[in-house]
Amino acid sequence: MNNKTLSALLISLFAVTSTASFAMTKSEHTAAKNTIGVNAKAAQDACKGLAANAKDICMVEAKGAEKIEKADLEVRYNPKEKNQHNLRMAKADAAYDVAKEKCDDKAGNDKDVCVKEAKAMHTKAKTDAAVSKSMKNAVTDASSDRNTADYKVAVEKCDAMSGDAKSVCVANAKTKHNKT
Repeated sequence: MNNKTLSALLISLFAVTSTASFAMTKSEHTAAKNTIGVNAKAAQDACKGLAANAKDICMVEAKGAEKIEKADLEVRYNPKEKNQHNLRMAKADAAYDVAKEKCDDKAGNDKDVCVKEAKAMHTKAKTDAAVSKSMKNAVTDASSDRNTADYKVAVEKCDAMSGDAKSVCVANAKTKHNKT
C-alpha cells in the first residue's frame, strides 16, 4: 500500500466515522476503541515498506489519524463541547505534524519557509478551534440572557393580574422559560 493509498484510506475512514452520529453504549465505545487500535496498527505496519522520509510521513499520518479517530469517538460517545474542542485540536495537531514532517524533504530556505507555513497553518487551526468554542459559549450565554429577559417581561405582565389568574400566569411563565 503506497502513501497516497494509505492517506486516501485514512481520510475515507475518518469521513465515515465522523458522519456517524448516534448514541453509543459503553460496550460499543470499547469495541470502537479497540477497532481504532487495530486500524492504527495496520496503518503503521503499512508504512514499514516505505523508506526514508516517506516512511516518516506515513507513520505521522497514521498516528494523526488514530488521534483524530479517538477524538471523534469521544465526541460520538459524549458530545460535550470539551470533546468537540479536543477533536478540532486533534485535527489541527495532526495536520501540523504531517506538514512539518513533509518539510524534511526540503533543504535550506525552502525548508525554513515550509516549517513557517506549517506553524502558521497550525496556529490558524488552533485559533479557529478556540474561536469556535468561544462563539458557542457566547451564543449559549446570549440565549440564556434573552430567556431571562423574556421571563422577567412575562412575570411583569402577570403583575397586572390578581389571585388565581396571576398564579397561573406566573406558573406558565416559569414553564415557558424553564425557571424553577
